[in-house]
Amino acid sequence: MGVVTRYAPSPTGALHIGGARTALFSWAFARHHGGRFLLRFEDTDRERSTSESEAAVLEALDWLGIDYDLLPGSDGIPRQSERSEKYHGASARLLDRGHAYRCTCTLEQVEAMRERARAEGRNPGYDRSCRNKGIGPESPEPFCVRLRIPDGADPVRWDDLIAGPSGIDISQLDDFVIARADGSAIYHLAVVVDDHEMGVSHVIRGREHLSSTPRQLLLYRALEWEPPLFAHVPLLVEPSGKKLSKRMAAASVQSYRDRGFTPEAVLNYLIRLGWGHGDREILSATEMIELFDLEGVGRSPSQVHDDKLTWLNQQYLRTLPADRLLAYLRPFLEAQLGATPELDEGFLALVELLRERSKTLEEMARLASFYWVDQVEYEAKAARKFLKPELAAPLTDLSDAFNELARWDTDALRQAFDDVLDEHGLKLGTLAQAVRVAITGSSASPGIFETLELLGRERSLARLAAALEHIQAAD
Repeated sequence: MGVVTRYAPSPTGALHIGGARTALFSWAFARHHGGRFLLRFEDTDRERSTSESEAAVLEALDWLGIDYDLLPGSDGIPRQSERSEKYHGASARLLDRGHAYRCTCTLEQVEAMRERARAEGRNPGYDRSCRNKGIGPESPEPFCVRLRIPDGADPVRWDDLIAGPSGIDISQLDDFVIARADGSAIYHLAVVVDDHEMGVSHVIRGREHLSSTPRQLLLYRALEWEPPLFAHVPLLVEPSGKKLSKRMAAASVQSYRDRGFTPEAVLNYLIRLGWGHGDREILSATEMIELFDLEGVGRSPSQVHDDKLTWLNQQYLRTLPADRLLAYLRPFLEAQLGATPELDEGFLALVELLRERSKTLEEMARLASFYWVDQVEYEAKAARKFLKPELAAPLTDLSDAFNELARWDTDALRQAFDDVLDEHGLKLGTLAQAVRVAITGSSASPGIFETLELLGRERSLARLAAALEHIQAAD
């Protein structure tokens, strides 16, 4: 059947970047081998699983450009909540073959067993009280179903494609529950049934699932199914080394989108969290598919911080096609201005100037907002520093020079600046910063001559006049 991978999130919130990275690795591996990448929702936690969370996961994957394949003969995404008959059938098969048994012990009784084991220095676990009772389906007492761990069996070992040789002595495992008293399947049984029926060849998932693998391999063995190959990717950690919380809202894919990072940059950032190909830093989705392999995934945790992502985002802002950049930028402009601006030629030219100066789409929209407003608002610190009384005379002379220019282009504007600078004995930076604050409200903008040319004579003169009034009022 070839390579088949899957991503199986629990729809209980936004897509965390740890989950997004797992999806990306699984997707890139499958696409690299010409295989299929499947998606399913593990929604057995009915209290926390929501359709809104499902939609958020799908939205995030779509924004990143991670597409998935449907199961043959299916027109939707499988959900564990809709597959209870499959899990019940597997449980019944294990019971019939003696690989599982019914257990009527209560949670309180099991916890007491564990406490006794701890007190005696043994591994805390279930003491197999019901293993040989032969409890049948007609039992008047509620029962769960437990897998019968084979006595004296060989250790459970596997060659993890990332973590390397892995395993556990079977004596460390107790007879674990595979179906609850209400008949619903425990995660270990459900995931084994799903992966088997969906033909999954490679399970690529987070390192936190490494400890689950022995139990799942025992289920494959008891059901006489061929297990997939496993690859457990290293954890993501904060700069402090602390494990990155799945509940951290700032670490969701949507949070990166809303902060102004492009999908290309986020995807590129995710692929480099724990995987590398030589010294390649910037990779398109096509290149990821071409180059990705599990041999390039390291075993150490990867730090998550914004510095690398911000750098990548700057590279993409500089090189994205104009139409795609504008599509990404538009919602940030709308949020900044409170309306949908008309993107005229002057603004398009301004965006080209801002490519080199912007770290995020949010910053680009903020830096560009001066172009649309009738009157700019001065940043308080910038106004105090640059709109000073001693610059009123140079700004007045510059405004007069601008008014008399025969041409409104960078060369003519530069000459007007030079004349005023010579007359007042000023350096370009001093006057340029004052003009920049007057024109944009901020001390940061593209080159002042290019900015003035794009804004036009009439609007530039009006803003210089307003700045002079501000200086007089503050004096």
